[in-house]
Order: sequence, then structure tokens, then C-alpha cells
Amino acid sequence: MTLERITSRVEADAPGSSAELTHFRVGPTDASIKIYMQAALHADEQPGIMAIHHLLPLLEKADKDGKLHARFSIFPMVNPLGMSRIESETHLGRYDARSGTNFNRRWPDLFAAVGGGVGPQLTDDPSANVRTIRKAVKNWLDAQTPQTAMQKLRHRVMCEAYDADYVLDLHCDDEALPHLFVTPDSMKELAELADWMGSVAQLTAEDSGGGSFDEVWPSLWTRLRAAYPGKPIPFSARAATLEYRGQHDVFDMLGKRDAENLFAFFIAKGFIDLPLPPRPEPAPAPLPLSATQMLRVSKPGLLAYRVELGDWIEKGQPVADLIALDGPQAFIGRTPILAGTSGRVISRCTKKYVLPGTSIAKIVGTEPLPERQGYLLED
Repeated sequence: MTLERITSRVEADAPGSSAELTHFRVGPTDASIKIYMQAALHADEQPGIMAIHHLLPLLEKADKDGKLHARFSIFPMVNPLGMSRIESETHLGRYDARSGTNFNRRWPDLFAAVGGGVGPQLTDDPSANVRTIRKAVKNWLDAQTPQTAMQKLRHRVMCEAYDADYVLDLHCDDEALPHLFVTPDSMKELAELADWMGSVAQLTAEDSGGGSFDEVWPSLWTRLRAAYPGKPIPFSARAATLEYRGQHDVFDMLGKRDAENLFAFFIAKGFIDLPLPPRPEPAPAPLPLSATQMLRVSKPGLLAYRVELGDWIEKGQPVADLIALDGPQAFIGRTPILAGTSGRVISRCTKKYVLPGTSIAKIVGTEPLPERQGYLLED
């Protein structure tokens, strides 16, 4: 098939307003493998839009040349609702305006939705079980009646992603090096993605506690396999969040390189029949997300960093100083902010005026931290 552009309208909650949602499909419609990709779910995170801008022509040409062996479904800007959230020239695209919900939190629990009902339908045929499970998800989606604009948007997205074998969610951090969030089962098949992406850290969690989009899909299969150990259920939804550096890293050069590396990953997996470019250096081994400290401040102040991205630091080492802005030490006193673990600094905060509870750095350690239980995400 040629590159197909599909545009629909998402009715907003206010009368007389709606948002345009566009996605692309490319590749043989009868291909056994489906790859779903999206960017800018957090609408103020746009490096992924640039990467897809450069990726689409590569896929279109490969398709015209008969080189695609997978079908792709791609939302370059998956959250038009968040794109409109601009107040006083500041983009607030991380949260839904009406509910305050983080756009990448509290997605539906598919195991809770279909896990119990699908059990009696499972057989000893692995392929049939995959079809049965996906049909159950599709039936559940078809039965939903989304009410709010955010619910309608999520429903459209899930209806396109539910049968994908690979789900790649393109994000970025504040100021950061490339890294991945991924479930352990997905990591087994996405090591090459980390290599091609140039990822400095693969942070794994079965359940990070937030109901994020990338965990919706693999969690269903992992939990079904645990619930029905006597039935052959192939793990059928590998998913990851790709963190493409920081919010300000939206440049042609970076996006083109990211697209070429994604394209090379698809070649390496056999989804595109083209010569494989020289392989990159292997990425570091995955580490549990619970070993990564989200270093926070306990009072307001002005940040003065002592470390750079990529630095290895030891537990107890100052990461930054917090300059006092009020009280007896205002504009004179500096309080060191100390690392709670040994590890590599992969992200920092671009805003240097910070309030209590602000996360100022991610420090990727090797040992799980006692305080890192339950909710493991940054916000």
C-alpha cells in the first residue's frame, strides 16, 4: 500500500470546538507484524514529531520499492488536545485542561477489562490464543462510550494500537540524554532498539504505578501468561517509551539521525528488506527503575548544578547547590543537594527556580532503593 493519511475530528468538551487527529498507515496490509508509533502524547515534548517527520519518507520509499515486511501505523502528533494548551505563551501540554490528568497516566487496565472473560476461550493453539485475546480487547473497545474529549482521543488511539506487535511511544525529558522506559518482558526483544537509539539507560518496571501508555499493552500479555500458565500465550506486545533527550532538542539534524536509527532498527528486526548499516555500540544493560533516584528539593531556591549530564556520581556527593531566596541567608546561603545513590546523571531541570518537591535530576543507580516503591514515575 502507499502511504495513507487518515484524519479525523475529536470533538472537544466546549460547544463548537474540535481537534484534528492525523495518523499514517504504510506497508503491506497482509503483513503479519504491525508496528504502532506515536509522538507528543505529552504535547510539550516534540523531538518525536521531528523524528517521525524524517521517518515517514523513508518508510514511504521502502514501501514503494516493495521492501516493507511489516505494516506501520503512526501518529506523528497524537495529542492535539494538549497542543492547544498554551497560556501566557507557556505550553502546558502535559496535563488535560479539564481533569488535570497527566496525558500519559491512568490509561485503562486491559487485564482487568478482559482477563477474566478470555480465560475459558483459550486453547492449546498459540496463534489462536493471540487472535482470541486481541478480539476480546477489540470487543471491549467497541463497547465503550467515551464521554470527554480526552476519553474520545484515548479511545481512537487504543482502537488503532490494540493489535500491534510493537508499540513505540516517543517522548523526551526536560534536559536529558536518550534513554528508555520498558517492561522486563519487552526488554528481551528491544535490546537492539536501545543500541540503535544510543540509549544510555534502559529503566525497567513491570508496573511503574501510573498506568502509562507503554505499559498498557505488554502488561496485558504478561499478566495473562501468569494467570493461565497451562495455556500457550505468546508475548505479543513489545512496548517502550523512547525518551529523546530534552524538550529543547527539536532540530533537523537530531530528528534525521533518530529517524535513520529507527529505520535501521526495523531493518535489523527483518521488517524492512534493506542492507543493515554498521551496527552501533551496545547500549548498557537494563536496570530496574526502582534503582533510579528522582532527586528532589525540599525547599524553594535557585539551582546551581555541580554536575553535567552523563557524570557518574557517588552517594552523598553534591549534585547541585540551592541558593536561598528568602530568610536570614537569602541570596548568600547555599545548601548542597546530595545524591541518595551512586549512579549516572541522565537528566536535569532546565528551570533553575525550583519549588519544594521539584525533581532536579535522575540518577541511574544499580541497586533498588528502599523508598522507591509503588509509584515510580516523576509526576
